Amino acid sequence: MGKIYAGLDVRLRQFIADQPLFFVATAPTCTGPADGGHVNVSPKGYRDTFAILGPSTVAYLDLIGSGAETIAHVRQNGRITIMFCSFTKTPKILRLYGSGRVVLPGEPDWRALAGHFPAATGDEAGTDGNRAIIVAELDRIADSCGYAVPVMDLVQERDLLNGSNERKTAEQLVTYRAERNAVSIDGLPALR
Repeated sequence: MGKIYAGLDVRLRQFIADQPLFFVATAPTCTGPADGGHVNVSPKGYRDTFAILGPSTVAYLDLIGSGAETIAHVRQNGRITIMFCSFTKTPKILRLYGSGRVVLPGEPDWRALAGHFPAATGDEAGTDGNRAIIVAELDRIADSCGYAVPVMDLVQERDLLNGSNERKTAEQLVTYRAERNAVSIDGLPALR
C-alpha cells in the first residue's frame, strides 16, 4: 500500500542515497490535441549527482548529453517527477512530484548549488560537462510497492559520459551544446 509523505524523512533520504540511478519525467504543455509534444523520461546515473537540499527540495546535476528535453520542459512549465526504484530484494518505488527550475553555470545560484555535488567543478562557464542544475520544489512525495520491479545486481557505473566529456575541449563542449542542446525535439528552447 502506497503512502504520501509530508517531507523527505531520514528513512526516505537513506532510500534515495542507496539507489544507483533515478528517472526524471517531464512533458511540454500543449494548448490543444493537435499540438502534440513528447513526454520525456530520462535515466540518470552517477550517485554523486543528486542532492537533498531540504525536506521538500531536491536538486540534481544535469550533465551534457544528447538531448535537452528536461531543461526545455522545465523552462516551459516547471512540471517534473523524479522516480527512484529499488532493484534489491526489498521492493519500493518513490516518486517526487514538483515544480522545477533550471540553474545554468554562471547564474547567481550556481556556485552555492554546485557545492552539493562532488562532480561539479565550479566551472561557471559551463565548459566542464555540467550543463545545468535542476532544482525541484516538491509538492507530493509518495511511495508504492514496486513488486513488479526485478531484482538486479549493479555491476558498476558506466563512466562513458564523463570520459566522453573529458576528451572534449571547452570549445568542443560549447559547440556540442549549441548543436545538440539548443532546442528540444519539439522545438522548445533549451540551452540557447
